[in-house]
Amino acid sequence: MPKVSLAKWIRFSIAALVYFLWVLWVGNYWLFLGLPVIFDIYITKKVPWNFWKKTKNGEKPKAWVEWVDALLFALVAVYFINLFLFQNYKIPTSSLEKSLLVGDHLFVSKVTYGPRIPNTPLSFPLLQNTVPILNTKSYSEWPQWKYKRLKGFKEVEKGDIVVFNFPTGDTVTSNFPNLNPDFYITCRREGINKANANPSLLQGFKDKSQWEINSKLRQLGKDNIKQNNENWGDLIYRPVDRRDNYVKRCVAVAGDTFEIKSNQIYINGVKVHNPKGLQHFYNIITDGTKFNKRFLDKLEISNEDTRYLGEAPNYTLPLTKDKADELKEYPFIRQISMDEQVPDSNYILTWPHSSDYNWSRDNFGPLWIPQKGTTVQLTLKNLVLYDRIITAYEGNTLDVKNGEIYINGKKQNEYTFNMDYYFMLGDNRHQSQDSRYWGFVPEDHVVGRPLLVWLSLNKDKSLFEGKIRFERFFKWVANEQ
Repeated sequence: MPKVSLAKWIRFSIAALVYFLWVLWVGNYWLFLGLPVIFDIYITKKVPWNFWKKTKNGEKPKAWVEWVDALLFALVAVYFINLFLFQNYKIPTSSLEKSLLVGDHLFVSKVTYGPRIPNTPLSFPLLQNTVPILNTKSYSEWPQWKYKRLKGFKEVEKGDIVVFNFPTGDTVTSNFPNLNPDFYITCRREGINKANANPSLLQGFKDKSQWEINSKLRQLGKDNIKQNNENWGDLIYRPVDRRDNYVKRCVAVAGDTFEIKSNQIYINGVKVHNPKGLQHFYNIITDGTKFNKRFLDKLEISNEDTRYLGEAPNYTLPLTKDKADELKEYPFIRQISMDEQVPDSNYILTWPHSSDYNWSRDNFGPLWIPQKGTTVQLTLKNLVLYDRIITAYEGNTLDVKNGEIYINGKKQNEYTFNMDYYFMLGDNRHQSQDSRYWGFVPEDHVVGRPLLVWLSLNKDKSLFEGKIRFERFFKWVANEQ
């Protein structure tokens, strides 16, 4: 071995130490086989790793070769940083206003809760599931790895704002990849419409359990979507880490009992502290005065929320309690009261879409949040609460025959959970598609915790009207306990 300078030994030692610690963190000790490669790159240089950059006569590589080399290094670095450390996330909707605003760009830490080993390791950096313009998948479906989370600094806690993969976003249609509501609620709606047009389709289901009725309705709707391929497009399945990213506040963790009474959350029977930016819809009656854009800007109402406006003198606006109290003092306001929703007859609006659970957006639960290792007794009534956990999230088959529950072909009256689960809500409570509509968030769907807002752009305003919210730059994302 030729004489090696001290500087090279120092660089090798640093690289080897970082790699050694990374392997310990990942927990796959086969990766230690990479240490000889690092030793050769820095010290022995037996393998010509940069052979593609060398020229025949030993001249300096051409500029384009250097650019390719820099680009490849940058892509690898971005891939690993995005995978193990942090990623950028842009707030697309107003579900967390006024805590987080539409157009906020977040610095999301993956090490807080521990980064996941990717289900789909072969993918384009910075692309979640689709390549723009080409409209093709940004990842390879092979290979797929099982769920594993590396050690983080803490567990998800009540009050944390969390970025996670959309649990019911496993199936989408190619023509409508951002279905709202999700594919399963859409299937159930389509099934109800089909059954209303042809009641014989539900013949024999009158005395069935709600789970069996829902399964039949969803199948009817799914068949209808498949038959109308020109309208809906093809069905696309997305692995866990390729489902769309959502951001909400965790309001209940595994083992909690969650309940909403008249828009107030209770955990284990105890009233909880509300986030400072909490909003609800308020019904407003004026003396005939119309609200102009300037007045709505003063109330900090985004254009996305103004679609809920009615014609004067009646309005429905999302407001914090402080803003509602402020609005009451205006002389042209005749009446203002919080909007309250009642269950709909078809139980479409709120999960678990069952007549056995007469819940609404504003009065929900009580609901126990599943905890890893805990066993629950299964009944035909509560099966609608746990069916996606048993099948979609934990990989079992589920069926009901002659009033008996079968899991993986065996009759069962209980189930033991393999993961912890969470309940997530938006702070803009009446303008948020959250766990009240699609259920639990599994632990393997958790992406990370937003730390700060590094950029904020108001999509409702032009550059010279205040598009850039300078006051929000480097604003820390507050959690509530």
